[in-house]
Amino acid sequence: MSALNGSGLNAGFNPAPLDAAPFSPAPFSAAESAAMQAALAAAAQGPRGANPLVGAVVVGTDGRLLATGYHRGAGTAHAEADAIAQATAAGLDLRGAAIVVTLEPCNHCGRTGPCAQAIIDAGITDVIYAVDDPHDPAAGGALTLRAAGVRVRSELAADAALDLNRRWFDAVAAKRPFVTLHIAQTLDSRIAASDGTSQWISSPESLADNHALRGRIDAILVGTQTVLIDNPRLTARNADGEADGKQPLRAVMGYRGIPDDAAIHGADGNVLHLATRDPSEALDQLFAHGVRHLMVEGGSRILSAFLAAGLVDELIIYLAPTLLGSGTAALEGLGITTLADAQQWEWDPASGGAVQVLGRDLRLHLRPATPATPATPVDPAATSTSSDTTPHRTGADTAAGGN
Repeated sequence: MSALNGSGLNAGFNPAPLDAAPFSPAPFSAAESAAMQAALAAAAQGPRGANPLVGAVVVGTDGRLLATGYHRGAGTAHAEADAIAQATAAGLDLRGAAIVVTLEPCNHCGRTGPCAQAIIDAGITDVIYAVDDPHDPAAGGALTLRAAGVRVRSELAADAALDLNRRWFDAVAAKRPFVTLHIAQTLDSRIAASDGTSQWISSPESLADNHALRGRIDAILVGTQTVLIDNPRLTARNADGEADGKQPLRAVMGYRGIPDDAAIHGADGNVLHLATRDPSEALDQLFAHGVRHLMVEGGSRILSAFLAAGLVDELIIYLAPTLLGSGTAALEGLGITTLADAQQWEWDPASGGAVQVLGRDLRLHLRPATPATPATPVDPAATSTSSDTTPHRTGADTAAGGN
């Protein structure tokens, strides 16, 4: 299980008492189940980060799958709106149709309108979704839909939907940013040669991929030593090396000050100094600063600290076919002394796939392995995590209520 300062998935929720009568969801048709599998596959095409991966499929009154949508990242159409737009563009009448979604339709106006209202406006009369949205500003879509007379059912493929976004659920429950950790290294896990040179271990294609990621995160974090030695800009740049598009907050973690002439200040001065060496404290400060997706970029001490704390949700490694034999190791000690305590990671097929070839490099995409199921029964109230418990809200706004 990830380290979340003692917070499991149910933090912020009010699950039904353990002795309450179990909820028995309405049966789902073969077409609805097929639509959910298609929605899950579509969701995995989106980028991991501040928003969950969400897919949606519109199902006609005859059971045909009419349109598939997914969320492509912050500021883009949500999955439901994407699917509805595609169906509308094809001239399809959605009155009386159903929509199958991997997450409860949202109920808030952010950069885009509320999906619950878009569903109502489209004339869709049946909504099936997998799990509740635990994010308070977005939650409550099921209530809005039911109030408009839409039939709402939930928990179809709930385990698969929950697993798809389990680290995002963890971050939301802990009220911290989603953390992507990035390492550019040689085959022998070096991030710099013995003389300190590191530009460029990665291929131009890997660098371009990294700068595209910088353009969609909220903040990028390095340690003070990295600032003093490498003097990085930490900006999102185009192929010509010029700042391009949305720029992340540049955060520096450590007790030493940042020189006034450091390149990290840039032209906009959008820099935040975090006077701490504790990853949890750094995340608390960044969350309070509005950061919801953080990329940790170095150096090795900072990378190791976040990994040792279990606070990395996504790991991206650019692996160059280069050997140095000596130099700066990508990671320092993680406090592991025996193989039985080794951190376990799994290949992440979402967001571009587990392995990509970028120029001469490999881009490796991983996420923390799913916690093993306990061999003996345990008290679920004491061990609830995003991998074994579906979040529910109780009372009038519960996802299961009113079916």
